[in-house]
Amino acid sequence: MNPQITALRERIHALEGELDAELAKRSAELRIGIEHGRVAFEAELLRRHRQLRNGLLPYVFGAHPLIMLTSPVIYAGIVPFLLLDLFISLFQAVCFPIYGIAKVKRADYFVFDRHHLAYLNALEKLNCAYCSYANGLIAYTREITARTEEYWCPIKHARRVIGTHTRYALFDDYGNGEGYQERLLELRKGLAKAK
Repeated sequence: MNPQITALRERIHALEGELDAELAKRSAELRIGIEHGRVAFEAELLRRHRQLRNGLLPYVFGAHPLIMLTSPVIYAGIVPFLLLDLFISLFQAVCFPIYGIAKVKRADYFVFDRHHLAYLNALEKLNCAYCSYANGLIAYTREITARTEEYWCPIKHARRVIGTHTRYALFDDYGNGEGYQERLLELRKGLAKAK
């Protein structure tokens, strides 16, 4: 791989680490902690959060009518999401062991913790759970398909692609046929211990 690309990837990884550290500082400033794997708030902060909660009826009836009309469209997405979840999980369970690809850990992509926020009413918590599921599913699916692409066709596109997955930078350059087969085997070996 190109040394400059490798250096850039390392800098991006370092910046992501700095961002995580800053986000952790912000959580500490908000006095949010994790105890025994659960979110914990100080009693005073929890009391204040409860005071900030919008009532369910004012929340529903205060919504713009068009928002109320489009809500069923949004929630109808649960059907294709569940079908995608079933398919992608089955795909990984059947294919990855055969290809020797390390499985994607589902729990790393599905995070449901917003229900602990006392300033959200029941409907807001449901909305947050739905969005967490949908975005977690897309991220989970993306990682599974990225590993599949790396196994079968780790070649960059000729045109710039917006929003590539994190594995894309490892792929061979478009049109660089020299050593492709060796690089393909190298990448496949790396997938056995992918994180």
